[in-house]
Order: sequence, then structure tokens, then C-alpha cells
Amino acid sequence: MPKSSRIVNHREPVPQREVVTPEQCRAARVWLGWSRDELARQANVSLRTIAAFERAEIRPQSNNLTAIRTAIEAAGLRLVFDKYGAAAGILRRDAEPDLPGQRTS
Repeated sequence: MPKSSRIVNHREPVPQREVVTPEQCRAARVWLGWSRDELARQANVSLRTIAAFERAEIRPQSNNLTAIRTAIEAAGLRLVFDKYGAAAGILRRDAEPDLPGQRTS
């Protein structure tokens, strides 16, 4: 197929979702009232991993990131990402947010 015949839409989102970001990790931990030590216990990862990740010094192995996210979600929070996969915050799992621009009435 000639190049001119290809349909390419560069504006389409290409999701590259993180498992959890350092900012979400810190926010979730504070929301839950957990120390770094408590999150490390809940996720079964080292305290050093939590501390270095929250300071954005390291990107933990994928199994550790998954364990951190699982612990946060098991405690009742959801990690929120935008349509491009960028971190957009945290929510309570049972929350039904009333966001501006999304009201139907």
C-alpha cells in the first residue's frame, strides 16, 4: 500500500498505563493513614523499596509495583489514570465522583 493511502491518526490516545506512580503511592498511603512501614508490610516488599520509589529514586520490579497496587486497592482505594495512561489521582473504591463537565442533568 502506498504511504499516501495509509490512514494514520496521530491524535488517538496510546495508553501506556503505569501500575502505580510514586505520587499515587504517597497519596494513597497518606489517605489510608499508613506509614511507609505499614505499606511495605501490606505489600510484602521492603521498606527501602517503598521509600526509594516514593522519592522517585527507583522504579521497582514489576512484581513489587503490582504488590503495592494490590495492597492499596485491597484497602479500598482505586488508582485513576487518564485516557493517555497518565496518573490522574486516587479515589475511594466506592466513590461515584461528581466531576465538572460530566453532569448529565
